[in-house]
Amino acid sequence: MASACSGDSAGEAGDGGGEAAPSQPAPEGIDGVVAIRAPGDRDHVDGSVDYPTDPPIGGDHNEVWANCRFYSEVIPNENAVHSLEHGAVWVAYSPDAPAAELGALSQRADAESHLIASAYEGLPSTYVLSAWERRLELDSLGDPRFEQFLATYLQGPTTPEPDTACSGGAG
Repeated sequence: MASACSGDSAGEAGDGGGEAAPSQPAPEGIDGVVAIRAPGDRDHVDGSVDYPTDPPIGGDHNEVWANCRFYSEVIPNENAVHSLEHGAVWVAYSPDAPAAELGALSQRADAESHLIASAYEGLPSTYVLSAWERRLELDSLGDPRFEQFLATYLQGPTTPEPDTACSGGAG
């Protein structure tokens, strides 16, 4: 069952407003990764949250996280954000992403304890990778920045609740 997860820590939350803070290059040094301050106070909420980024990179969320694995369907943002709080990387993919890349992504999600992948409508690129307060847009998983992002952010430096489970949640 999910644990109570609120308050400030490594991925300190924003002021609770609905507007996204401006993005800036992330200090970890991966080309194209932007740092965006998460809105809210990392509180558990009922219902939907109006996130200023799509897909979201953090903030208030549902009390139950989405299990880290590959999903062929869209999952609720509020559950995925809870997984980000636990150190997950979320790979949101366009429904028209290449089948071969999705097969490889599914295998990778099976091999990683904190990787979640799901379909997502209306993305600005084929893939959007999210970690707590970090985002990267990619057109291909063959881009070397995909591996760099995973190596850096899977339970990485921005994780508010490191060493927390990413299974046994909603999905």
